[in-house]
Amino acid sequence: MRFIIAFFAVLFSFLSPAQSAITNVDAAGFKKLVDEKKHILIDLRTDDEIARKGKIPGATQIDFLGKDAEQQIKKLDKSKTYLIYCAGGGRSADCADMMQAEGFRKIVNLEKGFDDWKKRGFAVEQK
Repeated sequence: MRFIIAFFAVLFSFLSPAQSAITNVDAAGFKKLVDEKKHILIDLRTDDEIARKGKIPGATQIDFLGKDAEQQIKKLDKSKTYLIYCAGGGRSADCADMMQAEGFRKIVNLEKGFDDWKKRGFAVEQK
């Protein structure tokens, strides 16, 4: 009987989903984390998008559509917490998946992107 219980315990440990490094949050939750000023904030939009609409104050840009984006991201410290966003949440979701696959431990994605951040009236910095 012990063997059967041990067998199923081992089997289920392999079948349980791996813990995700990605947390998706709404704009209010994202703002709380930004306000802590202890995480790395990354804007994944293009220069043109930032020039037209502004950015979240304190964000560093990595143009996720740029040809060297993946190399820039791979150079980042995988042990840090990253707050990432794009315009509507699509690119940042793709980036979060890529970062998780690269071994990053903590990625927070702004679920509906910068457009939702701005719509809620949170601070925006013009470049």
